[in-house]
Amino acid sequence: MQLAYSATSPYVRKVMVLLHETKQLDDVTLQNQSGTPLAPADGLLPKNPLGKVPALERPDGPTLYDSRVICAYLDDRAGGKLYGSGARHWDTLTLEATADGILDAALLMVYETRLRPENMRMDAWVDGQWDKIARACAALNTRWMSHLSGPLDMGQIAVGCALGYVDFRLDARGWRTDNDALSAWFEKFDSRASMQATQPPKG
Repeated sequence: MQLAYSATSPYVRKVMVLLHETKQLDDVTLQNQSGTPLAPADGLLPKNPLGKVPALERPDGPTLYDSRVICAYLDDRAGGKLYGSGARHWDTLTLEATADGILDAALLMVYETRLRPENMRMDAWVDGQWDKIARACAALNTRWMSHLSGPLDMGQIAVGCALGYVDFRLDARGWRTDNDALSAWFEKFDSRASMQATQPPKG
């Protein structure tokens, strides 16, 4: 399999952490194809018409894209242990959706300052995206710590990657304020070998 990849993409990181945790890393060849919404990477559009990484080429079917689709596929390929069953399955999916919502908001904040001309930027828009992140972190801190502290699943991986990206790009905003339990959980989760091996490059 071939994975369209960017070392700084938090969505790619979700896939990479899963590959490490399920011992499938050697089954995938990485292809560096980073870009932006204004300039998708060369060669990426035939794989994903949306022009986004990750995209997973596989020998037995069409290219898969969207990190949630790819993670579900790779988990199934490894025996289907990271999404749980019964009530925990739905909780895991909700946690993954919450984490991806954090990432969506964080990326909009980053793009607003990196891609939009300064005279067209909207501070209220940026603050509104941060409010989404802050509300999500508060919800994780108050409602979801029991789940996050349980057996490893995709919800935990997604939340870990989301918080890691907020640290990477938006650290000055201080998501840890009033979220002591979530902060303590993240410090422990971030020490996992799979998280350390997939840290985005500095700079």
